[in-house]
Amino acid sequence: MNLIENIKMAIDSIMSNKMRSFLTMLGIIIGISSVISIVSLGVGGQNTITGEFEKIGVSTIRITVKTAEAETSDYITYKDIEQLKEKIDYIKYASPLKYQTGVASSERKSRTSMIYGTNEDMIYIDNTEILYGRFFNKIEFEEGRALAVIDETAARSFFGTSKVVGRTLNIGSSANTKKVTIVGVTKSQFEMFGSMVEEDEMPVIIYVPATFLDILYSKESRISELYIMADSKENTEAAGILATNMLMNRHGNRDRDVYKAENLMKQLDQINTVLGIFTAFIAAVAAISLLVGGVGVMNIMLVSVTERTREIGIRKAIGAKTSNIMFQFLTESVIISCLGGIIGMILGFAGAYLLGQLAGITPTVTPQIVIVSIAFSSAVGIFFGIYPARKAAKLDPIEALRYE
Repeated sequence: MNLIENIKMAIDSIMSNKMRSFLTMLGIIIGISSVISIVSLGVGGQNTITGEFEKIGVSTIRITVKTAEAETSDYITYKDIEQLKEKIDYIKYASPLKYQTGVASSERKSRTSMIYGTNEDMIYIDNTEILYGRFFNKIEFEEGRALAVIDETAARSFFGTSKVVGRTLNIGSSANTKKVTIVGVTKSQFEMFGSMVEEDEMPVIIYVPATFLDILYSKESRISELYIMADSKENTEAAGILATNMLMNRHGNRDRDVYKAENLMKQLDQINTVLGIFTAFIAAVAAISLLVGGVGVMNIMLVSVTERTREIGIRKAIGAKTSNIMFQFLTESVIISCLGGIIGMILGFAGAYLLGQLAGITPTVTPQIVIVSIAFSSAVGIFFGIYPARKAAKLDPIEALRYE
């Protein structure tokens, strides 16, 4: 008996018990679809995060003050930032980042907000897309003007439209607020979360000159976080080293480990490693259903062997070899598993796409995922089909013909 005849007989057997065959495939379908959805979304999420980091730039360094070891005199000042830009040729942009949690309100509504204080360089470091208006400039930063840049999510929430340049908001603490004029609207910073979260549930992001933030909260808040952008990728590490050395010299704390410089792309590697481990773990849990599906395939094939005992006896009596019988049942097992794998693969891609739409993530489907899915389905069919196939092949033809 050749392969084509085996496949035809296997398909006839499967089609004669459609519901039983489908239920047998169900475990394989669930397992494959779950694994593909999780892996596709996991890889897509990593690509999305990588894209966001690359927007910021591969030449960006974050310098932080280790608050546990720092004294008051160790914190970064505006003068430090000026000197870094003037004295270190490798540094193209330098921007402080300080923030306060407060409230922001328009005539329409009031919401909790994150108020970030920075300078004119942040627009270049953060590589934020301006939709309307502009970012504040150096003079406005130095004078501490009451200006604000908000994202489109906040604009729609407060005013019902993104075109809000020139309008005003009241921002500050619950006890003290000041009016600011909106000079720019940026693309939403929470776009990647898509429709998973309602706009009103997202934090309101407001950028103001750091000098105005000091006025707003009646104090010059400490700068414990500084972002610098080197003039090239090659000079990034050198820029970070030179910047921390200058800060230590200016503050006289070289004998203490106060400042930490981090390349943002190295942070990305750490994030991707964690995401990769998490995705692999969840996929492994989902893959357990494949084992359940495999056991189901084995059970059904054993039932099939029992039901077709007389058929096996007749075939052996007219000359079928043991290997022919074994190969026929093994073929059935593999076909059931492969069909389940293909259906699971299609459902997995569809599920990943739908979930990706909700999460604002583009699932990444690679040829490796397709190949591994089909190979794994076949392997399940072979592994769990061997025992029933061997049992069928070893039946004594005389005993099989007597079976009622």
